[in-house]
Amino acid sequence: MNEKDMSVHDHINEIRKRLILVVVFFVFAIAVGFFLAEPLMKFLQSSDEAQQMTLNAFRVTDPVKIYFQIILFIAFIMTAPLILFQLWSFVSPGLHERERRVTLSYIPASALLFLGGLAFAYFILFPFVVQFMMNLSDNLGIEQVIGINEYFQFLFQMTIPFGFLFQLPVIMLFVTRLGIVTPMVLSKIRKYAYFVLIVVAAFVTPPDIFSHLLVTVPLLVLYEISLWIAKIGYRKALKAEAKQREIDEKERRERIDRELANQKSSGE
Repeated sequence: MNEKDMSVHDHINEIRKRLILVVVFFVFAIAVGFFLAEPLMKFLQSSDEAQQMTLNAFRVTDPVKIYFQIILFIAFIMTAPLILFQLWSFVSPGLHERERRVTLSYIPASALLFLGGLAFAYFILFPFVVQFMMNLSDNLGIEQVIGINEYFQFLFQMTIPFGFLFQLPVIMLFVTRLGIVTPMVLSKIRKYAYFVLIVVAAFVTPPDIFSHLLVTVPLLVLYEISLWIAKIGYRKALKAEAKQREIDEKERRERIDRELANQKSSGE
């Protein structure tokens, strides 16, 4: 009972230490964000889409609000790999060696895919959406007066979700390598996955077919790529399990041989 209580106490202390490390690094990342926020904000305002608009501040606090949001976003991007690593370090003692290697390798891939999702949304999707909105306003004879707060909020809402959507390959590979689900099951539910992705694309795009296809097609392709990667990972997992069974069987036979040899020597 005491050992169990001590184990729980040790786990709590470990969580506390890891949280403190994450918080300290996040504060450091915020300090770095103060130097990067202004160049990033100017870069976002220098895009062709932003140049077509006159961004207004309807409240005195709007520029400061956007400035600090960008700082926090930068800090989150910098801290996310550390959070994933600390989470992996905490749960890894309960995993097999193969599972530890597999899950650790997903951390850099997850970070790169998140940035790739942001890049896709910002450089490909966002310009088409903004152009559609501008053309619609012109056709309806509406003169847009755009606030800087609304512009950046719309930019964040368009780009950040794609950073998470692009985690699909990592998630599918993770669940198949650990045997939670098989690629065969993912293949069977393909039509349902397609439906969900089409609905997601409809929510984040304007109501025109071209913009919808611009998002839907890459998401469907991403699902198929994720499924293909998951099949490769699943085959590797099966081979690793078979190899591990061979090793376990070999060790079992060697142990039996040693026991028989010891019994024989004792009998003599």
